[in-house]
Amino acid sequence: MSSTKLILCFLLLFLTLNLSASSTGGDHERFMYAGFTGANLTMDGSAKIIPTGLLALTKDTFRAQGHALHPAPLRFGQSNGMVTSFSVSFVFGILSSFGDIRGHGFAFFIAPTNNFSSAFPIQFLGLLNDKNNGSLSNHLFAIEFDTIRNNEFGDIDNNHVGIDINSLNSMQSYHAGFYDDKGGTFTNLSLIGGGPIQVWIEYDGYTTLTNVTIAPLGMARPIRPLLSVTRDLSTVFTNQSYLGFSSSTGLSTAHHYVLGWSFGMNSPAPTIDSTKLPKLPEPPNYSGPRTQSILLILPLIGSILLVLIIGIVVLLVRRQLVYKEVREDWEVEYGPRRFAYQDLFRATRGFKNNNLVGIGGFGKVYRGVLPISKLQVAVKRVSYGSKQGIKEFIAEVVSIGNLQHRNIVQLFGYCRRKNELLLVYDYMENESLDKHLYNFHGQPTLNWSQRFKIIKDIASGLLYLHEEWDKVVIHRDVKASNVLIDKEMNARLGDFGLSRLCDHGSNLHTTNVIGTIGYLAPELVHTGKATTLSDVFGFGIFLLEVSCGQKPIRQNSEGKHLILVDWVVENWHKGSLLDTMDRRLQGNYNIDEAYLALKLGLLCSHPFSNARPNMRQVLQYLDGDAQLPELNVSVM
Repeated sequence: MSSTKLILCFLLLFLTLNLSASSTGGDHERFMYAGFTGANLTMDGSAKIIPTGLLALTKDTFRAQGHALHPAPLRFGQSNGMVTSFSVSFVFGILSSFGDIRGHGFAFFIAPTNNFSSAFPIQFLGLLNDKNNGSLSNHLFAIEFDTIRNNEFGDIDNNHVGIDINSLNSMQSYHAGFYDDKGGTFTNLSLIGGGPIQVWIEYDGYTTLTNVTIAPLGMARPIRPLLSVTRDLSTVFTNQSYLGFSSSTGLSTAHHYVLGWSFGMNSPAPTIDSTKLPKLPEPPNYSGPRTQSILLILPLIGSILLVLIIGIVVLLVRRQLVYKEVREDWEVEYGPRRFAYQDLFRATRGFKNNNLVGIGGFGKVYRGVLPISKLQVAVKRVSYGSKQGIKEFIAEVVSIGNLQHRNIVQLFGYCRRKNELLLVYDYMENESLDKHLYNFHGQPTLNWSQRFKIIKDIASGLLYLHEEWDKVVIHRDVKASNVLIDKEMNARLGDFGLSRLCDHGSNLHTTNVIGTIGYLAPELVHTGKATTLSDVFGFGIFLLEVSCGQKPIRQNSEGKHLILVDWVVENWHKGSLLDTMDRRLQGNYNIDEAYLALKLGLLCSHPFSNARPNMRQVLQYLDGDAQLPELNVSVM
């Protein structure tokens, strides 16, 4: 009888170690997963356990997110108010879906909830959104492994590890890598495609020190951690917290895999045996022995089958000619996603007129729904023979292909076919601002609070273009018809067909007089040099246009051309500045905000460029953080 009990105890111990079952030992909680076959995890979104035992957080789906969590919440708090010391270790691998094009990274997190339905994909990693990012009520602790640089979060580069508290603006971050134990030299480590990476995370409840260390799988844990932050987590953690992994794909996809995971509370995390972990799959573009064997068998096919194949090939070639696309070397460098023409043709139902939503200066815009993701998009269709042509198409791809800001229209990708150029970007349900200002297609008139918010939104977008992105983007065509309104009435600046890129600190000018009459700065007309201050001039005219509900240049009943800025200046001299406000508002506006908007519009559209503010100053005026200077309209 005693031998039977001994055997049962041995089997129970064996199953505990190999099936990764977690114990519930209160302050000494421990668990370990060496592979995830049969693991009891809580998962949502695109997360799943694949047959090889890998935990896959994402797949080839755009703007998707996945979460995988330990099923039961844990208590990190003690009766004395301290947070219990804990240790985490896991092994992960990231594979790119599109070669060198990077998708967003992933994060290990500890949070008070297992419901992330309100989180955004793209740069928010499936954890937060643009409303709650930075809120103390998140009670979120996360270690991010980020593979895209987002200036919105102050990221240092596109291959870094960061410690996050309640926000994706990391408390501390550093380029991914490790320190050699002997000489202390730092070795870079690529988070994407470099093979499995092991992570160690430790929190000491007494010293409140968090250490994060990474190294290639199979290498001993380096003595010196990559990141060290002293922060008491007792104000972050709640009574019960969940822990797990989160990832999102955004506008380009990647495969995020977790191979093994261990955790220890008040004890070191159990050691992960690398020999028992599942293997990472080959990259998506892998061509293996099966393909080679098929190529060897093909020559042996009989003549009858060969004739059939030739017939099929002819049909495919004819079909390919219909959808033939153009590819050039520059596309490899700038590379937002390239769409197949066939997919865009189907999305817009053959570019039918009933899907036409607008006609711009150099192309038509169609509404469409992508066949696989069902994402609603706008497709701008341009011909080589248009006024702007191929150079403007490339300018738009280069300019906004990597821009990510809530007030910039997001470019999803592009396509080129024969003499056609196509841009695919986020569809704005409420269309362009000018349709609201001038009541096109029966659009309702905007109230003042909506208009003032739109003004601030576009100012924020221009500040990002001028100062906060990697390069300086001169838009060169800021106007109401290039401002689009999303379903939540947020404004986004679009149409970058005339924009130009410059390095920060370089000679910021272009040499072609291009833009829209009425929005062109005087120095641009005289010298042909566009700068960020000529964008400020266009913004000033835009500000007056939104406030007054009038186009920059219009004809009166006598056929004479009236200049908006001159009319506003004239009323300024007469002391009747508010008489220029849009009459459709019927006086329902904040008087202080109206004065600010009109005066700032005049200041930004000042004929002398050195008298205009930059966009950072503009936002300070709009937010009330700085006093608007007195206007000298005698020279206007």
